[in-house]
Amino acid sequence: MRLKIEEADKKGAVSLEEAIEKRKSRRSFKRTRLTKKQLSQLIWSAGKAPSAGATYPLELYMVIGEECVEGIDASGVYRRSGRGYSELELHKEGDLRDALAVACLSQTFIADAPVSFVIAAEYERTTRKYGDRGVIYVHIEVGHVSQNIYLQCEALGLATVAIGAFYDDEVARVLNLPKVHKPIYVMPVGVSGG
Repeated sequence: MRLKIEEADKKGAVSLEEAIEKRKSRRSFKRTRLTKKQLSQLIWSAGKAPSAGATYPLELYMVIGEECVEGIDASGVYRRSGRGYSELELHKEGDLRDALAVACLSQTFIADAPVSFVIAAEYERTTRKYGDRGVIYVHIEVGHVSQNIYLQCEALGLATVAIGAFYDDEVARVLNLPKVHKPIYVMPVGVSGG
């Protein structure tokens, strides 16, 4: 199943300076649906990070809960696909938010978020060009993507937190990641619960 991603807005109501000033980690989420436009905006912002040597080692997966995003009927793990990442492809079916929370050292607030972004890396794309130094470049790129998601959440009035504490193999199993895709960050996103 493929879903079209809506075109991103290039101008928002919140300035970059305001988003930077307000940016913080939030671990409480209301059980409120996101709009497909909000999801599209977040995906777009994640894709606008620089990449060392244009090697693009990162893969973006979204764990979407049942009835958690307007216009997306099937819960599951989605992945960016299509030319220019203009589509989402259903990668694995089912509401896996609880399983993801357990894999993240039982950080239960993750299960409350309507969507969790999982940033995974295929290191070989970058290390093929830069050797061992490429590992550092991949981690720098993950930081860029994470910050873009943080700032876009602030601009949209949403909440997120970057999670690095998880069992790598369990997250990979829950999402059914290809062996070459190593999870690095989990970022639950939703309306702030407090």
